[in-house]
Amino acid sequence: MKFLFDLLPVLLFFAAYKFAGASPEASHALATQLLGQGIVASQAPILIATGVAIVATIGQVLWLMARGRKVDTMLWVSLAIIVVFGGATLFFHDATFIKWKPTVLYWLFALTLTVSVLFLKRNLIRALMQEQVELPETVWSRLNASWIAFFTVMGVLNLYVAYSYSEEAWVNFKLYGGMGLMFLFVLAQGFMLSRHIEEKNS
Repeated sequence: MKFLFDLLPVLLFFAAYKFAGASPEASHALATQLLGQGIVASQAPILIATGVAIVATIGQVLWLMARGRKVDTMLWVSLAIIVVFGGATLFFHDATFIKWKPTVLYWLFALTLTVSVLFLKRNLIRALMQEQVELPETVWSRLNASWIAFFTVMGVLNLYVAYSYSEEAWVNFKLYGGMGLMFLFVLAQGFMLSRHIEEKNS
């Protein structure tokens, strides 16, 4: 359930883009009404989808706060980035900013993990998972390094798709490609961890 909650802005972004693209005249009229004149009809779907993603992320934070639940640091960071880059997309009518948003988020995660282990001598992956599983120090280090590499590569891959393919292809990649690769990576991590758990129990 939490996974779907975290994924909600991406799902709504994707749905809004597809619906807006299916009704170009209506979406252009709506974008012009909300954001002012000067919007090209082809820009309307990405602008509407960006606005929906911003509202959805703000809604997530407000919903958690209203229920007295803790807002995760990752959600605060995601909110800040979507407001800044999404807001720039809406203000300048330029999809470049929202296309950079996933890369900035991925690279920020990679930088945080790197800085924590190099300068603070703290493995954040271990801090998050050590209550669920016990692993040798070398395995924790390898796990942390693999997440750094994954986030770095995902940031590069996002930009490659954004600048090498159509806008619609990038939107599809944002949902199917990004989530699919994340799922496969987590699955691979699970297999690796299960092997070490089996070795410990044997």
